[in-house]
Amino acid sequence: KGEKLAQVSYQKIAKSIPETKAIIKDEDEHEKKLLNMLDEERLQYVGSIVLGLNDALVELTGALAGLTFAFQNGRLIAIAGLITGIAASFSMAASEYLSTKAEKGDHKHPIKASFYTGIAYIFTVLLLVAPYWLSPNLYVALGVMLLNAILVILFFTFYVSIAQDQPFKKNFSEMAIISLGVAALSFGIGVLIRFFVPFGI
Repeated sequence: KGEKLAQVSYQKIAKSIPETKAIIKDEDEHEKKLLNMLDEERLQYVGSIVLGLNDALVELTGALAGLTFAFQNGRLIAIAGLITGIAASFSMAASEYLSTKAEKGDHKHPIKASFYTGIAYIFTVLLLVAPYWLSPNLYVALGVMLLNAILVILFFTFYVSIAQDQPFKKNFSEMAIISLGVAALSFGIGVLIRFFVPFGI
């Protein structure tokens, strides 16, 4: 991205100094070469990481938001979220293994793909459940949980957008809207369940 910033600087003076056009072209080629040199294993399995992160964000933000109003008990919400999240991470890892193995022409290793999916899922689960262990106020915990979800989306989409030269704002907005939209829907379902179903807790 430093190469990109250099291009912008050169374009400002290109009108008065025509020779800078050749430098801009060189900088553009340098940027493309540097991006092509990025061959981190994480980037090869970015689809698997996205699957784990996004599924955990959508499922757990929704589930925890719904449980917050349905149960009104922080420790119970944390336990339920942890059990649900860990079970779902195993399920997603197994599904990613079978999916990757079935894809012909894909150079990803099925075990590595399932590992990245599972680890991304569990990491996200722990981050989302933690506020319910740490805060005695349920609605503070809910707010921090949603903030953590946004931060996970922010950091991950920033990393991918830089490394793979993708639009950051579009990717971030899409993931954030889906995750928070599901959380809002589930919170509404939790309100209805709390209203119509007596839990006695």
